[in-house]
Amino acid sequence: MAEPTEINVDLDVQEILLAASQHDIPKLRRLVRSNETIANPVNVRDPETGLSPLHAAIAACESDEGDDSSSKAINGDGAQTNGAANEQGTDAVQSGLETVKFLLQEGAIWNDLDLNDETPGCVARRLGLTELYEAMVDAGVRAELLLNRLDGYEQLEEDEDTDEEGDTKQKAEEGEDAPQLVNVTETTATASTETAAGGLGPDVTNPRYLDSNLTFQNDRLLDQDQNGVMMAWETDIMAKSAKKLLPTPGLRVLNIGHGMGIVDGFLQEQSPATHHIIEAHPDVVEEMKRKGWNEKPGVKIHEGRWQDILPALVAEGEMFDAIYYDTFAESYADFRDFFTEQVIGLLEQEGRWSFFNGMGADRQISYDVYQKVVEMDLFEAGFDVEWEEIQVPKLEGEWNGVRRPYWMIDNYRLPLCKYMD
Repeated sequence: MAEPTEINVDLDVQEILLAASQHDIPKLRRLVRSNETIANPVNVRDPETGLSPLHAAIAACESDEGDDSSSKAINGDGAQTNGAANEQGTDAVQSGLETVKFLLQEGAIWNDLDLNDETPGCVARRLGLTELYEAMVDAGVRAELLLNRLDGYEQLEEDEDTDEEGDTKQKAEEGEDAPQLVNVTETTATASTETAAGGLGPDVTNPRYLDSNLTFQNDRLLDQDQNGVMMAWETDIMAKSAKKLLPTPGLRVLNIGHGMGIVDGFLQEQSPATHHIIEAHPDVVEEMKRKGWNEKPGVKIHEGRWQDILPALVAEGEMFDAIYYDTFAESYADFRDFFTEQVIGLLEQEGRWSFFNGMGADRQISYDVYQKVVEMDLFEAGFDVEWEEIQVPKLEGEWNGVRRPYWMIDNYRLPLCKYMD
């Protein structure tokens, strides 16, 4: 009696990856839509490399290393050969782009990581494939906008959900499913890149942070899990932010999140008329008082979370010419709530506001994705935003003793937000 034939799932995976690398959309369509042995065929992985079909489709657009145009030029047929090579390269990129679009439409995950810790967009960027990189950025924007909207709907449903006695059930802590924002948005944009950052250990949530004991050092502020709350390398960014927010003396400024006091020190140098500071962590408040911040002219310290304090300031009629926002371990939903619900009640019509822009800063594609997401949400909330690129120094030694680097890209984009005309 013949033994039953085993289903070779691994062979199916390789067939899908090969079709993706060959940009064979008809074959891919058949393999993806008719496959009954793999639960999610469009997101299969090569067991040795971790490559997904998206990785494979993009990597296949790399030009041949043996295509040495300089040697061909020496032989006298450079122009003709280079033209043919360029045409061939353009065709490969175009077919790759169509394949990528098909895979995304079928549900391919835009930021899946291979074993080299690269997303498909990272591969496109490394290979200089601009069109494919932009396609992956746009896919990330669509996914994150949808995720953020769905998160809002889920919270609304939770608020409306009641138990058998009719009491509203306690809303789940924001940030469990939403992207975590450390140093105002220091985080990866999505769960898969966050997991890949490696060794995250305890969840970085706002309640855990507020309950933790902080460590103050000369060049950094760490929580009890050795996460960097604020670090001295941010100094140049804070200095430029303060000058943009307070271009002239005598203005009223509000800073949300004191931390090491770097930005507040630079705001003081701009001679504000009043300087309000909101700080939620009791250890930081104690350190502020030890350093005499509560005795500085025009400074008023508000102890607590901005979610509790800002509505009271609005009710009191407090208005500001400038606002800076730099919190720790909050979700993007918190940040969006800040600028959609709170800023309008606190910022003068000609005022300006900014924030520490660390969203997705563990990799370039995540940073690019969240810049576009923020721009769209700011526009919807009635704000224009201008960006200034600032080169960040090499930070290799900065992360010694820190559980996980929260900045891994070359340039910081400093935002300056104003009401639309």
